[in-house]
Amino acid sequence: MPRTNLNDILIFMAVVDAGSFIAGGQAMGLSRSAAGKAVIRLEERLGARLLNRTTRTLNLTDEGRVFYERGLQILASVDAAEASVAGRSGTLRGVLRLSVPDAFGRLVVLPLLEEYLRACPEIQVEISFTDRFSDIVEEGFDLTIRIGPTASDTRLVSRVIATCRTRLCASPSYVAEHGEMRDIDDLAAHDCLIFASRNQRHAWRFRGKGNSWITAQGRNRLRLDSTEAIRDAALAGLGIALLPDFLVADDLAAGRLRQVLPDLETDDTKIVTLYPDKRPLEPRVRRFIDLMVEELERRGEACRRDANSL
Repeated sequence: MPRTNLNDILIFMAVVDAGSFIAGGQAMGLSRSAAGKAVIRLEERLGARLLNRTTRTLNLTDEGRVFYERGLQILASVDAAEASVAGRSGTLRGVLRLSVPDAFGRLVVLPLLEEYLRACPEIQVEISFTDRFSDIVEEGFDLTIRIGPTASDTRLVSRVIATCRTRLCASPSYVAEHGEMRDIDDLAAHDCLIFASRNQRHAWRFRGKGNSWITAQGRNRLRLDSTEAIRDAALAGLGIALLPDFLVADDLAAGRLRQVLPDLETDDTKIVTLYPDKRPLEPRVRRFIDLMVEELERRGEACRRDANSL
């Protein structure tokens, strides 16, 4: 049985990525008609419809989604092979696609880019700044960084590379209006600013008696899906927030925020890298992770490297 034309596969994936035959064809240097004929050939070869077509939209069928995701894995393997050869020659090439949380990305990742790009002049970087969970495989990211708990996904490798100290804090105006807190039970009478989105919600954990941990929160009148928005809300006096040191250290030092219940031990937040479960890890990704771990070490107690990190 003759093999499928690999170019037809690439055209199909370009059409899916672009969302239309016109844009997908343009990306491959083809007309809309040529792109459509390539997809039809591929469907006939596979004996399955890959795309549902309407006058306005294209949608993957179940078979199309399976084929597309497998295609992404194959392309990633090709990228890895090229990167391995380039790595042996000492030159890293290609595109590094990252998904990072807003605040962590702005304060930690962006400062690293100058060093990374200078060390890897043949590398291009694409970054998505978002606090939502991204589907790394479907969206084509090489690496995602997440702060806090992550959902289990057998398609991904997850590594805790560091832990970050968190602090319970509020604005001086909030404390003046609502009063000082003396122990954890006082939280029940206060407005707490909670991180929450459709598919994730972070509970507050504190050290109890012995080595036990307890969960405690006050009134959840305001829930936000952005860590930076929570910080802004705390600065505005809207409630108490549990935030990482790297985000609020300057605010605490300047007096814009006050630490609440400073003797209360909070649960450190995990800094996690996630990447598709494929081997070997591309050298361009490994190099970036190494630089990031070094940066977290330079930050000292605010972010402590995990003993079992990469």
